[in-house]
Amino acid sequence: MKLNIALLAGDGIGPEVIDQAVKVSDAVAKKFGHEINWKPALTGAAAIDAVGEPYPDETHEICKSSDAVLFGAIGHPRFDNDPSAKVRPEQGLLKMRKALGLFANVRPTFTFPSLLDKSPLKQERIEGTDLVFLRELTGGIYFGEKGRRDKGETAFDNCVYTRSEVQRLAKKGFELAMTRGKKLCCVDKANVLETSRLWRETVQAMEKDYPEVEVSYEFVDAVAMRLVQWPNSYDVLITENLFGDILTDEASVISGSMGLMPSASLGSDIGLFEPIHGSYPQATGLNIANPMATVLSAAMMFENFGLQEEGKAIRNVVNEALSKGIVTEDLADGGKAYGTKEVGDWLAENI
Repeated sequence: MKLNIALLAGDGIGPEVIDQAVKVSDAVAKKFGHEINWKPALTGAAAIDAVGEPYPDETHEICKSSDAVLFGAIGHPRFDNDPSAKVRPEQGLLKMRKALGLFANVRPTFTFPSLLDKSPLKQERIEGTDLVFLRELTGGIYFGEKGRRDKGETAFDNCVYTRSEVQRLAKKGFELAMTRGKKLCCVDKANVLETSRLWRETVQAMEKDYPEVEVSYEFVDAVAMRLVQWPNSYDVLITENLFGDILTDEASVISGSMGLMPSASLGSDIGLFEPIHGSYPQATGLNIANPMATVLSAAMMFENFGLQEEGKAIRNVVNEALSKGIVTEDLADGGKAYGTKEVGDWLAENI
């Protein structure tokens, strides 16, 4: 198979972890007889510095003409620390999601047998955890009308959802549940929010189309609690943009490090694959960032193409590295810590 992949390294540690995912992907392609044409493009603070726009038209054209997008991270402290900044790296990410129609963010949370003792939670609570969040990505409060009034003394952010937006995300959730444990949890705040009531009634109306799926409805605050009490009780969870943003970061540390969790953002045509961690600017250029999440995002990319064995090969070599202690400092726990590049090299050599 010949694959054209847009490569958006972004900011901070993004270029460093992306380089390792490219190494591993090229090794898998060579092993299985595929050809990857990487198409680099600018985004985030790097794009603002170069052309004044966090998601330039040229980058969009490269993404649109590709089979998938492999993405690093965006963000820079000089924007975070300037509330008056008119152009921000994160605007590029939101614009990209909207422009490419990436409405479903797929964020798995699973444990690694060799790292159970690295989790902040007790082993008996997390053992067997294998859940997936589907977060709606192009609606809600992040995209609603926002502004100031009363001479800047009052701020507002509107949360808006349409029934069709909920339906298309829920459909993916039901379909995913059918391939897994046939359990679906709709996460909302229907006792307070009108948008949540729309979510709940829409999902309830869809239950009849998936009679094999056991559906539950839980308030977001209850799910936040249960994720640290009984995470292995969940299978597939669907939720709106803001709730999903918060809950998936909470869930990510169950495995022991946010640097281990991959994600995919899917639409009708193209998929974007990225680690769930941020740009970690403090570690930029230090060769200490954990590349595993980006490498596992590449595994999700191959699997999305139907190349299951290729994805499995990546997952297997990551598990082998973890069990042998070929890890960066966030997982070394006082033992030998390998650099970002060294971990990437080891993974590529052992595919």
